This record gives sequence, structure tokens and C-alpha cells, in this order.
Amino acid sequence: MTRQALVFRMAALGVLTAVTLAVAQDGPPSGKVSVESKAVALGVGVSWGDGKLTYQGKEHVFSINGLSVVDLGVAKITATGEVFNLKKLSDFNGNYVAGEAGAAVGGGAGTAILKNQNGVVMKLKGTGTGVKFTLAGKGVEVKLKN
Repeated sequence: MTRQALVFRMAALGVLTAVTLAVAQDGPPSGKVSVESKAVALGVGVSWGDGKLTYQGKEHVFSINGLSVVDLGVAKITATGEVFNLKKLSDFNGNYVAGEAGAAVGGGAGTAILKNQNGVVMKLKGTGTGVKFTLAGKGVEVKLKN
């Protein structure tokens, strides 16, 4: 396969993934999330910390690991967002990977669009300026605490 053909196929896969994700998010969100990091050191990033999921009128606490922030030297980072395709609470647990091919983990600087093995999509937006998310190689692990 030529380099040009490979680039074309990769671009087509990215478009297909983006279209699939857009369809997966179609409709109202199932819930809302907010996450707060533990600490961020310059050049090190963070593995995040704890979050709250609001689902069917109730709050559920969860831990999140593997989502990092690049090139920041601040004490705390927060993000908020929406959850799609959550049909039962237990489906929220799992390993989330980038839901869309491309830079800045799928949604532009400061936005992360993640999807787990249960089809749950989480769209997070950093609340600070200059926030750029990266994912750990194995994805982002989310576990409900209660």
C-alpha cells in the first residue's frame, strides 16, 4: 500500500469514527458529570481524581484515572460535561478511550470525548484556559464508589 493510500484510509477512518460518535451522542444527555483533579505539576500532568455523576436525579461519586493535562502548572483542574447512552448505572463503569480520532482527544483543546466498552459516551470540557487533555495508553478508568 502506498503512503498516500494509507493516509487516505486513516483520514477516512477518522471521519467514520467522528460520524459514529456524533450519531452515538444524538439525543438528550443521560446525565451530567463533574471531575476534579488532585494536583497538577508543571510538565507532569495528572491522573485526575474524583468526580460526580448526576443520573436520574441522584448523585453518584466515581474515581477517574488516566486522563492527563499537558503543560500546566496549577494546583487544581476541573472539568464538567455530559454523558450519553447511559441506560443503567453499572454501564458507567469501565475503560474509556478516545471516542474520536484527532488532536486534543477528540473535541478540540480542553475537550475530551470518551467512550467505554458499554457504549457510554462522556464529553468533558476543562474549565480553565489552556487546558489540553491527553489519555493514558490504556485509556481512562472510571469506577463508581457508591
